[in-house]
Amino acid sequence: MDDTTGYPQGPGKGRMSNNHMSIHLLYIEDDAEIGTWVNEDLKGRGYEVTWLQNGERAVDHAGGCRLVILDVMLPGLDGFTVGQRLKKAYPDLPILMLSARTSIDDKLEGLQFADDYLTKPFHPDELAARIEVLLRRSGSYSSEPLVLKHLLVYERENRIMNKDTGEEIVLTGKQFQIFMYLLRHLGQILTKEQIYEGVWGDPYLDGDKTLMVHIRYLREKLERDPASPEIIETVRGVGYRVKA
Repeated sequence: MDDTTGYPQGPGKGRMSNNHMSIHLLYIEDDAEIGTWVNEDLKGRGYEVTWLQNGERAVDHAGGCRLVILDVMLPGLDGFTVGQRLKKAYPDLPILMLSARTSIDDKLEGLQFADDYLTKPFHPDELAARIEVLLRRSGSYSSEPLVLKHLLVYERENRIMNKDTGEEIVLTGKQFQIFMYLLRHLGQILTKEQIYEGVWGDPYLDGDKTLMVHIRYLREKLERDPASPEIIETVRGVGYRVKA
């Protein structure tokens, strides 16, 4: 097990801009303590994170991810083997290696497939900064807006404009998370359970009206006519979807 001495006791939130909604990271780390605070910190910065505690199914989970954070010391398949498999399956997917090993041989082995290498222990701001650099280098941030009817959605800036009026549409944090979750599944019908659990991270309780209330407020801000929505469609008896 990697030495955790020197790690922060909690996530380092709020030190960098929280403008990463819809950017999905795959995080592979078996240490529960380290994994928990890194996972929470990255989510606090706005990333969507899939955390695996071994690399057995890493390739299966990497589709749709923009970056992989990969620990070297894993049970079963070690990080070097997992990284090589990921790079073979997804040659353009950036990989950031994490390790308590400091020898130059280990770093050189990792950098044969990894795009960066961070030695444990590390500060969460340093991890976040390296992720930012790799994402920008790989072109994951797009400056071109997504056009939905009368909306211009600037993912990079977390900004939505109404092109009919030229005005910015300001959403609350939770409203933006819900909308971005729907956009990540553009054209797909999502159940209330999927949306709630994807955004809140808690099990959905049948009959809970929380999501429905947020959708109503979203429509009041996003739709030309909230009574006849064009952006967020209700699929009766199932859930919601955003049409392309």
